[in-house]
Amino acid sequence: MKESMTSGRPARSLLLFALPIVLGNIFQQFYNIIDSMVVGNFVGEQALAAVGASYAVTQLFIAIATGAGIGCSVIISQLYGAGQMERMKSAVSTALLATGALSLGLTGIGFLSSGALLELMRTPGDIYGQAQTYLNIYFLGAVFLFFYNILTSVFNALGESRIPLLFLLVSSLVNIALDLWFVAGLGWGVAGAAWATLIAQGVSCLLSFWVLRRRLAALPAKQPYPRFSKALLGKMCRVAVPSTVQQSVVSVGMFLVQAVVNGFGSSVIAGYTAAIKIDSICILPMVSMGNAVSTFTAQNIGAGQMERVRAGLRISMGVIAAISLPVTLALYLFGDALVGLFLDAQSGGAAIAAGVEYLRVVSVFYIAMGAMKVAASVLRGAGDIFYFMLATMANLGVRVALAYALSPVLGASAVWWAIPAGWAVGFAIAFLRYRTGRWRERRLI
Repeated sequence: MKESMTSGRPARSLLLFALPIVLGNIFQQFYNIIDSMVVGNFVGEQALAAVGASYAVTQLFIAIATGAGIGCSVIISQLYGAGQMERMKSAVSTALLATGALSLGLTGIGFLSSGALLELMRTPGDIYGQAQTYLNIYFLGAVFLFFYNILTSVFNALGESRIPLLFLLVSSLVNIALDLWFVAGLGWGVAGAAWATLIAQGVSCLLSFWVLRRRLAALPAKQPYPRFSKALLGKMCRVAVPSTVQQSVVSVGMFLVQAVVNGFGSSVIAGYTAAIKIDSICILPMVSMGNAVSTFTAQNIGAGQMERVRAGLRISMGVIAAISLPVTLALYLFGDALVGLFLDAQSGGAAIAAGVEYLRVVSVFYIAMGAMKVAASVLRGAGDIFYFMLATMANLGVRVALAYALSPVLGASAVWWAIPAGWAVGFAIAFLRYRTGRWRERRLI
């Protein structure tokens, strides 16, 4: 298994670990982005709006899967950093079994509630049917989504970020090929895009599970360990449940914000959909840096290396500044061309204008978003979950409140300006907590 991050130069350890995570998350975003580009160009603006209207709901499921992965990752990282291999293996097995039960239950709930969720978001009638079709197929593949996120979290917790990257590359290529075949070739519309995503996620999930079993078998274990541990499940839940609630509330916030956007019609929805796809790619290096810092922090706390944790934060802040500035410049120069990639030639100018305006507003504040992610991730890796949640909830609360309060005055622009305001508040809370040093008092293992 990949060496731990508790020795050697902190900058080298952190950056070598973070780079595959950045690339892997970019490939993962291709699932939604390729869906949107193919649907927007080969089916039309309304079909793109239907996929976009489904986005907030799919993000809720991803948030639950991500929160569960966070709980597993923090505990497994600390056990691995402390050299407790038997307990670490038991934690991995416990996490996989619990994930199976959770994913099956949520698949049924999602499939039965898709129509009600779309109605709650005030989805326009001209795209409602296509949006529900996309969601129902997406929910059928939720088990792959959950298992893949847990498996990726385990690999990352052990310091091995290259294997998820490899499998994401394979599945992204599968997704692109199937999108073109199902949508452009067979004419299946949004259903074809959803089936392509399901199959691609299944490929990633099965390959990851096979390799993880082989890698874990190669790690030395001095004595037998339980395949399911209530004690370790409880420790993981101490991190996973608050993280899942936090991630889910963030998605509920997106859900509420999507309802504001939906009130401005399908053209604005289409432009917003294209913009957030571009936005999701642009912020990935900074989000991924935060994820890497979380694992780096957890491993080094497990090994008692507090100075390396502080070094990791300093290094990450520098990386955030170096990434955010050129990304912002690129969106200002080429934003209209990028948004145009998601829309066919017959689309109206209103959709493109809305997307470009969104990108130009939020991109200026990417450095604040990245700083918030890194500072909060140190708290998460230390197990200081309350303040990690507080920073994220404050970010969300400000974003939703301002979107609803200002949209009658500013229109859809209120949504764009609410986002950086939330980032600023979240960063202030996380960084002030870090400066107190009290996060070092938390103990999970």
